[in-house]
Amino acid sequence: MLLRNSRVFFLAIAPVFISLSGFSQIPASSGASSPPTSSTTTQRPSENQPVGQAQATGQPQASQPAPQGSEPTQAQPSGNQAGQSGQTAPPASQGQAPENDQGDNGVFVFKKEVEEVTLHATVVDEKMRLITNLDKTAFTVYENNQPQAITSFRHEDVPVAMGIVIDNSGSMREKREEVNKAALNLVRSSNPDDQVFVVNFNDEFYLDQDYTSNIKKLGDALEKVESRGGTALYDALVASSDYLKQSKLQKRVLFVVTDGEDNASRDTLEEAVKRLSGENGPTVYAIGLLGEEKQRRARRAIQTLAERTGGIAFLPRTLGEVDDISRTVAHDIRNQYTIGYKPTSPRSAGGYRTIHVTAMAKGDGKLTVRTRSGYYPGQEPPPGGMN
Repeated sequence: MLLRNSRVFFLAIAPVFISLSGFSQIPASSGASSPPTSSTTTQRPSENQPVGQAQATGQPQASQPAPQGSEPTQAQPSGNQAGQSGQTAPPASQGQAPENDQGDNGVFVFKKEVEEVTLHATVVDEKMRLITNLDKTAFTVYENNQPQAITSFRHEDVPVAMGIVIDNSGSMREKREEVNKAALNLVRSSNPDDQVFVVNFNDEFYLDQDYTSNIKKLGDALEKVESRGGTALYDALVASSDYLKQSKLQKRVLFVVTDGEDNASRDTLEEAVKRLSGENGPTVYAIGLLGEEKQRRARRAIQTLAERTGGIAFLPRTLGEVDDISRTVAHDIRNQYTIGYKPTSPRSAGGYRTIHVTAMAKGDGKLTVRTRSGYYPGQEPPPGGMN
């Protein structure tokens, strides 16, 4: 991911060159790099070097009913769908018992066993009202249509690692003021311990603010508007998803706003969905400012990205609805259930695994559980750096 500040970028990557080449013995013609991994940033040209590891401090909140006039598209349960720059993020603990612990600086961190799959689930009734009073016995989890034993369960507001990913293409110039306001209100309405970074994208994507909870710094980053070029939505989301792995927080969210169809990414929609579907991948909340006449493909893209990851795609009719939507997203995030289970099939079996979760409670009528529709086991690299 590109940094606009070249000095910060040098400081971020200098330790890598020191360790690999003694700082002074890199051949001028050398273009060698480490073998490509699943991370988007390693597949970029050489100028898109990984951003230095960072330490974060902040989180977002959850959602009330969708604002009037908008068109939220929610994922239905499915069993058949395929801080500061230069700081180092401590690697997440592995192999620990599933528990909620309070680490340094009062930041809550989920600790889980490696084998456990973690789901963040929102429950609504037939009128799309949030249901927040269920216990563990109300839920049933299916993986590949087979019931799974729930091994951990929580319903509490915990900090989130969140990327704010905003379209900076030419067509967004007149919309950015309202969009920036909404993004900042999302952070204000969220858990104060959230870890938030900002990515602006057009035909390239830029990390304009590393992990922080400082509203002024986030606002300054959102003001870096250079509305030009195309729309590399998929590339920006994949790179942002990879960057979320630097945070030791387990709960991860991407909040994206765009006004058009992707026309500049190297990744396709299908590839982006797959990359976001690794274990403990992010939940995507997307706002499409597509207007009345806009592309069917653009609408389908943001709906697919949101539904597969357990989020919501909003298609507001007017720009004025965006601020209300951002508060809805915050409310949604803060009222989710965290459900863990150990799959009955071994991780070595590989392949895409579908997930379907149901909930039942007396007096609540028919309930819908929104969570990710599946995952690829073992796809997530260890946290603590951008591979």
